[in-house]
Amino acid sequence: MPSPSSAARRISVLGATGSVGCSTLDLVARNRANYELAALTAHSNVETLIEQAREFRPELAVIARDDLYQPLKEGLAGTGIEVAAGEAALIEAASRPADWVMAAIVGAAGLAPTLEAVRQGAHVALANKECLVCAGSFFTDAVKRAGATLLPVDSEHNAIFQVLEPGALEKVDRIVLTASGGPFRTSSLEEMRRATPAEAVAHPRWDMGAKISVDSATMMNKGLELIEAHHLFPVGLERLEILVHPQSIVHSMVAYEDGSVLAQLGTPDMRIPIANTLAWPARMETPAARLDLAEIGSLTFEAPDLKRFPALVLARDALQSGGAAPTILNAANEVAVAAFLAGQIGFLDIAQVVERVMGDLADELPAPGTLDDVMQIDRTSRQKAAERVQKCVV
Repeated sequence: MPSPSSAARRISVLGATGSVGCSTLDLVARNRANYELAALTAHSNVETLIEQAREFRPELAVIARDDLYQPLKEGLAGTGIEVAAGEAALIEAASRPADWVMAAIVGAAGLAPTLEAVRQGAHVALANKECLVCAGSFFTDAVKRAGATLLPVDSEHNAIFQVLEPGALEKVDRIVLTASGGPFRTSSLEEMRRATPAEAVAHPRWDMGAKISVDSATMMNKGLELIEAHHLFPVGLERLEILVHPQSIVHSMVAYEDGSVLAQLGTPDMRIPIANTLAWPARMETPAARLDLAEIGSLTFEAPDLKRFPALVLARDALQSGGAAPTILNAANEVAVAAFLAGQIGFLDIAQVVERVMGDLADELPAPGTLDDVMQIDRTSRQKAAERVQKCVV
């Protein structure tokens, strides 16, 4: 891949209008001469996609919803930018030749496009959890076959990526994923039972979308990251730990057999891990606030409370069970979170819905061997989760 200092790096941003996509383009805007855009995609935020396309001039702009094709076409009329809509168009955008692809489409909808980017042998900056949570070994095998490079974007996985010494997996004593604890870290179960969507999305440290913010509040986000880490850094489940760190300064740690513990620190700004992947293997300047440890004063850590945050138990159980379980977990959680945000179920019902769906389906559905298998498990799990939601509608 060309160095940003010697040639423009050709990139695509899948999920351009989300928080990660917008942060990516913010970095690109500050280094315009170093990057050229092959494709930008969005799910339904057509107005923002039009603005981004007019500013960054990609070859192709894609909206996932077919019914928004006409507004996109009209909004980009006269620009010379190719426009398209629908699932097939997302995959076509991912297949465009590019040195680097940001895979930031949220949910299972990001599986096929990200896999297509992998098949092109690109450097894939992975911000989509479902690729590893739902597809697991199937996805990592595709990376190996294509000779693609997987660059983790989540702050925790990117931190591990930065401090894990090449070829040193057998020397790792443990990998520690840190978690902020979310907005309900010190709340009682009764307070969590009464929690509103507005309270759940009010993350104390990070600026994220609603779904991911709720996942942080339940700590399912950390459970999903545990599954991701298992595939990204295969040291064995018994050597993966989660530690609550409210300040969100230490993003993760790797402990080695000699007693050394290496950690990556930084202010809670997603532009830092994004920049690490965008410039990799070099580094680039970001506008993120510089870390001032003297001003912060102290860093604290605590074990997660598994009684108040059962999503962590569910995620570890799904990983231990293997097969279809992680895909079921993810699909049921997406449905339950959407129901909570819509005011249909309570906050504590999210984990209960997921647990019951896993109990309903874990022994019935076979392990996925293809992408079609993954999508079928996802559809079946969503249907079962919708049924469970109806049984506990508030």
